[in-house]
Amino acid sequence: MKKHSLKARVRAISIWQKLGFLPWKKAGKSAPKGQGAFYKGAFDSIPFLNDDAKRTFSHLLLRPGYMIRDYIRGDYERYLAPLTALIIFYAFFALVSALLQPVQQQDSIGGFVEKYNEIRLEMGDELSPERDAIIKNISFVLMRGYTYLTLDKHPEAVKTRGESALAALEGTLRSQGIPLFIGQFFLLWLAMSIALRKYKLGMAATAAASAYILCQFSFFMLFALLFTLGESTSISLLLMLVLITVDLYQLLGVTWKRSLRLAVRTGIWYGILYLMVLLLVGVTVFLIAWFRVH
Repeated sequence: MKKHSLKARVRAISIWQKLGFLPWKKAGKSAPKGQGAFYKGAFDSIPFLNDDAKRTFSHLLLRPGYMIRDYIRGDYERYLAPLTALIIFYAFFALVSALLQPVQQQDSIGGFVEKYNEIRLEMGDELSPERDAIIKNISFVLMRGYTYLTLDKHPEAVKTRGESALAALEGTLRSQGIPLFIGQFFLLWLAMSIALRKYKLGMAATAAASAYILCQFSFFMLFALLFTLGESTSISLLLMLVLITVDLYQLLGVTWKRSLRLAVRTGIWYGILYLMVLLLVGVTVFLIAWFRVH
């Protein structure tokens, strides 16, 4: 009896994963009189707690690929839109991260520039005046560029009305969690578009899938943040690969082996695009520094 009951439950979960609902369960079943009336509608205006957010959260955890498939096919009303979900969930992650990690670590680019300057000073006697000037300018361009990207964090660097407006815009975007993974979103979007081009999903579909996948990453990063009490926010590449594999298996309806290959291909394209961006930034900084010298 218990064996049949377990099989039935597993079967029901499988059906729910594929459909997003149980076909034999009546929709809109009301709660017993008096239950739920106290809080009904109280959280509808709160992005983290309304029904769409809770449904999006649970479905992304338990049936992510099927949920993405449903949204792409036109089931828009039941879930948060991809960009909305990305902003809301990463804003929540940024909020929890700020509470558990109140002390800001040293800026990575700032630390890089300081180390670069130390090396320049150590090699001062061996550098030609032209190379020394180029290194100085590279340090200046890196620091200045980073300052412009983080004016809201460095109010002492704001000198003009334009910089003040830029700082206000950056502060607004950062408070909503937008800059946290905006670069990763565009890179993942391009990588998935290239890796899945044979499936003809379209740019809009791959954009939606990329946003939802990044929401998944935010969930597990949040779990890592909570379990380590603020010590770490990173998740392993293996976990990312597993998540994307599951997503593609459910989204595309392919075999596990095929979905794994597509996930690896997506990761490879992401790495290639990331290196291309780094190379482009490096070449741009060097050219700016070189032209300042000449």
